[in-house]
Amino acid sequence: MKTKILTLGLFAALQFAAAQTGGGEFKFESTECLSPEARASIQKMIQTNQKKLVQEGKLASKNALLAPLFIWPVKKSTNAPYNEVWSISNYVDHNSAYPNQVQDYNCGTRTYDTAGGYNHAGIDIFTWPFGWYQMDHNEAEVIAAAPGVIVAKGNGQYDRNCAFNNLTWNAVYVQHSDGSIAWYGHLKNNSLTSKSIGQSVNAGEYLGVVGSSGNSTGPHLHFEVYNSNSQLVDPYQGPCNTWTSATQSWWQVQKNYNNPKINSVSSHSGEVILNNGCGVQESTLFKSQFSTGEGVYIYTFLSDIATGSPVNIQLFRPDNSVAYNQTFNMPQFYSASYWYWNFIPATFNQTGNWKAQITAGGFTQMHTFSYGVLATAEHAPKGSHIKILNPVRNQELQIEYQGKSSQEFTMEIYSMEGKLVKSGKVFLREGVNKLTFEAPKGNYIFKISSDSFEESFKILNY
Repeated sequence: MKTKILTLGLFAALQFAAAQTGGGEFKFESTECLSPEARASIQKMIQTNQKKLVQEGKLASKNALLAPLFIWPVKKSTNAPYNEVWSISNYVDHNSAYPNQVQDYNCGTRTYDTAGGYNHAGIDIFTWPFGWYQMDHNEAEVIAAAPGVIVAKGNGQYDRNCAFNNLTWNAVYVQHSDGSIAWYGHLKNNSLTSKSIGQSVNAGEYLGVVGSSGNSTGPHLHFEVYNSNSQLVDPYQGPCNTWTSATQSWWQVQKNYNNPKINSVSSHSGEVILNNGCGVQESTLFKSQFSTGEGVYIYTFLSDIATGSPVNIQLFRPDNSVAYNQTFNMPQFYSASYWYWNFIPATFNQTGNWKAQITAGGFTQMHTFSYGVLATAEHAPKGSHIKILNPVRNQELQIEYQGKSSQEFTMEIYSMEGKLVKSGKVFLREGVNKLTFEAPKGNYIFKISSDSFEESFKILNY
């Protein structure tokens, strides 16, 4: 996954006895989502399906006059522990010149083009925080932005891509009553709706999970819209959207150009790792129950907070007195940023439920964790007690399993290019399990899953 994580020194002057601090920008990189050939192939497939569906009486031959009004096409799942699961990296590019000559609907530059002549044709909504973790745990769902009929869908494609490639994406294509069509691309493999081509969907209905299939740099939804004349539509109304389709916004409620929000406030056992390599889950280190003597990391994950805006953290003891209160000003605008405070054990002079409160961009979010009391359930996936013992040597892959009982899992091993190298069922017993792994030297992605969880690791094959 091509991401840049920039740690800033703005906290250098904020050294307190109670906490060590840090953070910075998380930058989601961009690449051409579809080649011209792939886009033309999709359009041809849709046209073929449309004719067939009209003949079968599953699609109206005459279109309504009014364009649909969209709802937001990404929502957090019921099991997602975050306040929000997304941020926007790119809007539609309205400047046909290239390269590096871009303009979005609001006359800004939150979009991109390429030297090959591609002007970004959709809205990129990336998952934040922990994109790979969210994908593996189905925490960011793609939903129908408007009611319509599924006119095409594609599944079965590798979904852990991180760079430019010629691979096909997993996607669903929905035609609305006016003949316009919304494309939902880069979906997670095997997450697509069970509904078939020709069946109807309602606004808000599940279509899939945000993934990274096809030409993608990490988990995100590419949302692309065409009118009944196959002309590209930018659903946003703004001063630099001069297309004929922009007489009004295509959204029920158009979001602001910048969407300031606190995506999450959470507690952790250590410093998280946001980039473990292409397609590999982040090291989240979620922890919500701490024993006496442990330090606590508090993280906040933000989106679109304006430059200079204050970001405040308060740490409340169980008796609601304030143990820590500090404010810093956002050094510059980031579509995604993270900030953390490492509190030493001496901070926690009371046992019970502590609260970390973050205020930023006019919003406040609070997270509760316990300290010095008996632990209950943690926010961790069932099966997270699986560990790969790297590197692989002598064609032997070692998997450490610390489950209380033996269990059967589905295993898939992919090359870094997305080629399936090995798959099958594996029965893990407590302790170190050894599997034969015959493959050329290099790095691989190991994905293991059961009915209740899915997790991925990097394999170092020496």
